[in-house]
Amino acid sequence: MPIAFAPRGEIMKVRKVGAAERVKKHLSELGITEGGNITLVSSSGGNVIVTVKDGRLCLDKTLAASILVG
Repeated sequence: MPIAFAPRGEIMKVRKVGAAERVKKHLSELGITEGGNITLVSSSGGNVIVTVKDGRLCLDKTLAASILVG
Protein backbone atom coordinates (compact mmCIF):
# COMPACT_ATOMS: atom_id res chain seq x y z
CA MET A 1 0.00 0.00 0.00
CA PRO A 2 1.20 3.57 -0.58
CA ILE A 3 2.60 5.29 2.51
CA ALA A 4 -0.32 7.79 2.52
CA PHE A 5 -2.70 4.91 3.38
CA ALA A 6 -0.55 3.35 6.10
CA PRO A 7 -1.76 3.45 9.71
CA ARG A 8 -0.50 6.57 11.49
CA GLY A 9 2.21 6.04 14.08
CA GLU A 10 2.97 2.45 13.07
CA ILE A 11 6.48 1.53 11.95
CA MET A 12 6.25 0.11 8.44
CA LYS A 13 8.84 -1.49 6.18
CA VAL A 14 9.46 0.12 2.77
CA ARG A 15 8.72 -2.60 0.20
CA LYS A 16 9.29 -0.65 -3.02
CA VAL A 17 10.23 2.81 -4.20
CA GLY A 18 8.74 3.17 -7.67
CA ALA A 19 10.42 6.33 -8.87
CA ALA A 20 13.06 7.35 -11.40
CA GLU A 21 16.61 6.32 -10.52
CA ARG A 22 17.73 9.83 -9.62
CA VAL A 23 14.72 10.25 -7.33
CA LYS A 24 15.39 6.86 -5.72
CA LYS A 25 18.99 7.92 -5.15
CA HIS A 26 17.87 11.17 -3.50
CA LEU A 27 15.35 9.35 -1.30
CA SER A 28 18.06 6.86 -0.37
CA GLU A 29 20.29 9.74 0.74
CA LEU A 30 17.39 10.92 2.94
CA GLY A 31 17.08 7.45 4.47
CA ILE A 32 14.13 6.05 2.49
CA THR A 33 15.41 2.73 1.15
CA GLU A 34 13.75 -0.55 0.27
CA GLY A 35 13.78 -2.70 3.40
CA GLY A 36 14.13 0.34 5.68
CA ASN A 37 11.64 1.52 8.28
CA ILE A 38 9.29 4.49 7.88
CA THR A 39 6.48 5.86 10.06
CA LEU A 40 3.55 7.95 8.85
CA VAL A 41 3.06 11.00 11.08
CA SER A 42 0.23 12.67 9.15
CA SER A 43 -1.50 12.64 5.80
CA SER A 44 -3.49 15.47 4.25
CA GLY A 45 -4.78 15.38 0.68
CA GLY A 46 -2.20 12.76 -0.25
CA ASN A 47 0.74 14.82 1.02
CA VAL A 48 2.46 13.16 3.97
CA ILE A 49 4.84 13.77 6.82
CA VAL A 50 6.94 10.73 7.69
CA THR A 51 9.60 9.85 10.21
CA VAL A 52 12.70 8.17 8.82
CA LYS A 53 15.47 7.28 11.24
CA ASP A 54 15.58 10.32 13.56
CA GLY A 55 14.21 12.93 11.15
CA ARG A 56 10.91 14.04 9.65
CA LEU A 57 10.28 14.57 5.96
CA CYS A 58 7.37 16.10 4.07
CA LEU A 59 6.56 14.39 0.77
CA ASP A 60 4.13 15.55 -1.89
CA LYS A 61 1.35 13.22 -2.99
CA THR A 62 3.10 12.13 -6.21
CA LEU A 63 6.25 11.07 -4.38
CA ALA A 64 4.29 9.54 -1.49
CA ALA A 65 2.32 7.40 -3.96
CA SER A 66 5.57 5.91 -5.26
CA ILE A 67 6.61 4.62 -1.81
CA LEU A 68 4.96 1.29 -1.06
CA VAL A 69 5.01 -0.13 2.48
CA GLY A 70 3.83 -3.32 4.08
